[in-house]
Amino acid sequence: MPAVKTTPFSLVVAVVLTLTVSCHRDNGNGDSLYRTQMREFVQSISIYARGIRPGFLVVPQNGQELLTENGESNGPLAQSYLDAIDGVGREDLFYGFNQDNQPTPASDREYMLGFLARALSCGKAVLVTDYCWTPARVDDSHNQNSSRGFISFAADHRDLDNIPPYPAVPFSVNGDSVTSLAAARNFLYLINPDSFLGRTAFLNAIRATNYDLLIVDLFWGAAALTAADVDTLKLKNNGGQRLLIAYCSIGEAEDYRYYWQPEWAANPPSWLSEENPDWPGNYRVRYWDPAWQAIIFGNDQSYLKRILDAGFDGVYLDTIDTFEFFEEQ
Repeated sequence: MPAVKTTPFSLVVAVVLTLTVSCHRDNGNGDSLYRTQMREFVQSISIYARGIRPGFLVVPQNGQELLTENGESNGPLAQSYLDAIDGVGREDLFYGFNQDNQPTPASDREYMLGFLARALSCGKAVLVTDYCWTPARVDDSHNQNSSRGFISFAADHRDLDNIPPYPAVPFSVNGDSVTSLAAARNFLYLINPDSFLGRTAFLNAIRATNYDLLIVDLFWGAAALTAADVDTLKLKNNGGQRLLIAYCSIGEAEDYRYYWQPEWAANPPSWLSEENPDWPGNYRVRYWDPAWQAIIFGNDQSYLKRILDAGFDGVYLDTIDTFEFFEEQ
């Protein structure tokens, strides 16, 4: 395949409205500018990635309020945002919202379902990760999601560090070649490889599965997966082709990533905010800051360019709901 030239970062910036930090409370339609800023961040990521590789998949996780202009499930659709994404991810829809392996309260479930149904009606795939391990609850999660047209994964570890032993084969396992999100019937979400004995063992374990879609981290330790690694992961054990999507946190900085600088402990950059108490080593960021955004996309050293260079089919954008943290300040 011929190489495609990188879209100049200046061109990306030109199509994105720059919003000042001082104007963050309301954008005139009842929605906070923190949400607008996150939408435009995701849109910029999509423009950049698709400028390099048309068809590159962009799937944000959680933060479903961004789907509409006023953050209400029945509100006007945020069309530019919808055009920039291919699907939406949601954790804890049926299990795990308050406690792992426990049903999500009905009111919270119905609130999330209102947004997810809108996304699905707009042709966007819905990927749901429930946290449960009791076989009956795993089965219920898969059945509840499938009946609504959602693609599901039942994680038995919140750290997403293993291939669950139940079910023994993926829900709706098949030998088809999967080349679009719409064709996927199941997925594996495995972004923490620490429980595996080594890089080879980790890659071999994934290769031996028959999931239609994999969400994995770009890195094994400090080293990124190579294009050769990624290529071999795109084939199911039964011979069918599958999609490979890279995890990327854009609302928080992680102190174990290549971009982290030791001096930030004493002299943090202006975009770095406080540590997330639920996830030590993860720090909320002022994601509208151009310096943080340049770490994520727009240049050959950026996180997203590394994902593209490795040959992933798309990116799974986590912590987009960081807008909630800043709204509460």
